[in-house]
Amino acid sequence: MTLRGMVAGCVLALSPVLGQALAAADRITLAIDDGRRAALPGHVTRRIASGVDRGLVDPSMELPYVTLALKPSASQQADLDRLLAQQQDPSSPNYHRWLTPEQYADRFGLSQADIDKIVAWQGRYGLTVKSVARGRNAIAFGGPAGQIGRAFGVELHRYQVGGEEHFANAADPTIPVAFEGVVLAIRGLHDFRWKPKLRHSLQPRDNFNGAHQLGPADIAAIYDMNPLYNAGYTGTGQKLAIAGQTDIQLSDIEQFRTYFNLPANDPTVILVPGSPDPGIQSQSGDLSEADLDLELSGAVAPNATILYVNADPSFGAGGAVESLHYAIDQNLAPVISVSYGDCELDEGSLGATMLSSWAMQANTQGQTIFAASGDNGAADCFGDGDGPAIDDALSVDMPGSLPQVTGVGGTEFNEGSGSYWNSTNGRGQVSARSYIPETAWNDSARDGSPSASGGGASTFYTKPSWQTGTGVPSDGARDVPDVSISASADHDGYMIYTGGAFQIMGGTSAGGPQFAGIAVLLSQYLVANGYQPRPELGNINSGLYALASVTGVFHDITAGNNMVVPCAQQRGCTLPAVGYDSGVGYDRVTGLGTPDVYNLVTAWHTRSVGKPAASITLSFSEATFSTFTGSTTLTATVTASGPTPTGDVTLTVGTYSLATAALSAASNGKAVATLPFSLILLASGANTITAQYGGDTDYSGATASATVTIALPAPGQPALNSGGLLNGASFTQALAPGGVLSIYGSNLASASGSAPFAPLPVMMAGTAVTINGIPAPLYYVSPAQLNVQVPYQIPAGSTATVMVKNNGESASATFDVSAKAPAIFTFGSDAPVPYATAARGQEIETFITGAGAVSPAVATGATPAAGTALAGLPAPTGTVGVTVGGVNAVIDFAGIPTWSVGVVQINYTVPPNAPVGLQPVLVSVGGVQSVSAELTVQ
Repeated sequence: MTLRGMVAGCVLALSPVLGQALAAADRITLAIDDGRRAALPGHVTRRIASGVDRGLVDPSMELPYVTLALKPSASQQADLDRLLAQQQDPSSPNYHRWLTPEQYADRFGLSQADIDKIVAWQGRYGLTVKSVARGRNAIAFGGPAGQIGRAFGVELHRYQVGGEEHFANAADPTIPVAFEGVVLAIRGLHDFRWKPKLRHSLQPRDNFNGAHQLGPADIAAIYDMNPLYNAGYTGTGQKLAIAGQTDIQLSDIEQFRTYFNLPANDPTVILVPGSPDPGIQSQSGDLSEADLDLELSGAVAPNATILYVNADPSFGAGGAVESLHYAIDQNLAPVISVSYGDCELDEGSLGATMLSSWAMQANTQGQTIFAASGDNGAADCFGDGDGPAIDDALSVDMPGSLPQVTGVGGTEFNEGSGSYWNSTNGRGQVSARSYIPETAWNDSARDGSPSASGGGASTFYTKPSWQTGTGVPSDGARDVPDVSISASADHDGYMIYTGGAFQIMGGTSAGGPQFAGIAVLLSQYLVANGYQPRPELGNINSGLYALASVTGVFHDITAGNNMVVPCAQQRGCTLPAVGYDSGVGYDRVTGLGTPDVYNLVTAWHTRSVGKPAASITLSFSEATFSTFTGSTTLTATVTASGPTPTGDVTLTVGTYSLATAALSAASNGKAVATLPFSLILLASGANTITAQYGGDTDYSGATASATVTIALPAPGQPALNSGGLLNGASFTQALAPGGVLSIYGSNLASASGSAPFAPLPVMMAGTAVTINGIPAPLYYVSPAQLNVQVPYQIPAGSTATVMVKNNGESASATFDVSAKAPAIFTFGSDAPVPYATAARGQEIETFITGAGAVSPAVATGATPAAGTALAGLPAPTGTVGVTVGGVNAVIDFAGIPTWSVGVVQINYTVPPNAPVGLQPVLVSVGGVQSVSAELTVQ
């Protein structure tokens, strides 16, 4: 090699290091002339379009903290993109070579000379510089609204939006042309803030005095963390940061940890410099959010150092935003969790670009960020008051949608007939026995408005190269969420100590802090076992998707959806539900699924799980049928080398749940689960039945599939009779949410049959029904008639669309929805079920449907929880009345019994002065009267 070649070779070998050390070049080369201006488009928030302009703000109103975000040059951005890819490529010399903020500044930020020029220009307008980011990619400043307006050529106005007072810039700001190539955005010219993504339980189910709510030991048992704890991986020596916007009461955190037998470990509170002390923000939900984040992250990683970064909600662009930015700018911890966000359509493209820029810096520093995917299903903007074009549209939540962030969605437990809980709590208040089968979190019907796992396709971000695999849509867009964890506040919520008391909470904000704790355990494991020298992991999404094919790492959630009616609480709403179904592999509801944490951690470096895999085989008592009548029995045999496998096996066909059964020990170390199910739950043709074994403390899970064939042709195109949508009791066109709808027509189903269990199935004999896009549970199917329940979330006063799908063919019709439409179930003689005759003074019962909303709420298709006391059963929200022969009867009970779905039982006493003979019986709910039935009074 010549001398010149040797020198060139040395330069190439050292180029990654030299590239980080070189100072940024000056980029502001033109004279700063305020007479030559360039607009910064995209700065007018869409929220003011639906508001009332109240005029200019007081020019003296102080804006104490506005951020001027700065952008890299085109060559710097290209270099940054390359580095981010190399830092996650094990074959690259830059693999896991993280930057400090100063190294980031020299390579991707502005030069100090350019920073000085901008600061000097701001000084001309009397603006005060509060801070310059260590990465030299942001300058924070403050000053009176009038001076800021003059500096940026913009007016700030007051607006009334959604019943709240706000201020915002009325037009896009401008900057000197000299700054055009370096200024990205201005954040803080309006006060629309991110909101927490948590839910308080509205209707917690029967919980055996708390045994069915989630504590740290339950989380560890369900998601397989105990083997890591037993091996000493508890987060010792690791750090994570939580972004918040309220002061906290350390006594809440201490009480939580004491109650659940966790070691004492107070978080370290860091107030963002320049921010006022926010005080305790309890009414806004910020205190509950902070406590949930701190307690759940500490529950998963009990010995980790937790930094709580805090800023006033009104500070800068919003407390949580500033807290997140400070955690990145100061490189406070390798792992960050943020449970605040906003829908993409409200953030806009400029907010998307700026947040992505900050997150890229975090990733280059080795920081891993987790964020909630949102709690409004696929309509993340619901309820923002920005007008139908935004509120009712498909949208995902930001920052969870950033490709540099791991978005965390939500699931809820789906026990079926399995036994997964102890009736009393053990040490650490544990009651969960093992992994529990899950469905997508969607409590919208129970809660009365969108309440479901956020997910969908990003409007602004394209598909990252690492987002591939089974189920990933070919949509060219960044899809969210990436992963999920239990999020339902109702089934079953997390016990969080906040404001001096335990409360039951959920929402997707429960997932981010738990995954932050999981990342800490992962880092500790990798460092302790010599797989890497430092704890930082950077953007872990490429690793997560690479592990999706490794058996036992993720629980694939194939049931449920995040469909919501985006205007469910608006009068006269006729919009269909929007959202997505869960499915095999990745889906835009639960992402890759929920983790088996031990398997995830041990497989990260080796791509094979630490626990041995069990295997599962399936056999049927019979697999081919020419009828939907009867049943078949599947036998699932789980085999492993070592102790006999324990746990449960769950069956699904497509996205529909069939059965769950516990394993029983058999010979030769095998375990067997026997799962009978009705053939009516299948469709014509070949049905692929998937059996999922969730694993236990000794083995990772396994899945297997087999086919059951119903050798019957599909009946062809279904047709609905004109006027064939009727109340299932009165056979009139009066229908209400929660009531029984009878659908008449032809080719509606391939066979006749009734639902074999509750919760009611949503597919029978290949037939499924949706109302406004929401699955309608099935009581009964036949070729000529279907009986379905109108979902509770269908809004009263609207026109709903029914879609009947029979083995791939469909037909639709519409009906009007009333708030109340009571109807009495009768015999053929119009005598009320179950009494045709009764004596004066006799207490009897009758049954109605169409009572409308009930309280406490009950999920569509479900019965009230077994064991619920009489006084706690769901009852109509409207006053119930009964008359016999025109005489008012005394009502002893009116509610939905524990065996019933959508049918209200009314116990009443026949009036002692009721006329004898054949008399009309009328039921009213909320002043709406039923069609009469006939009772013979003796």
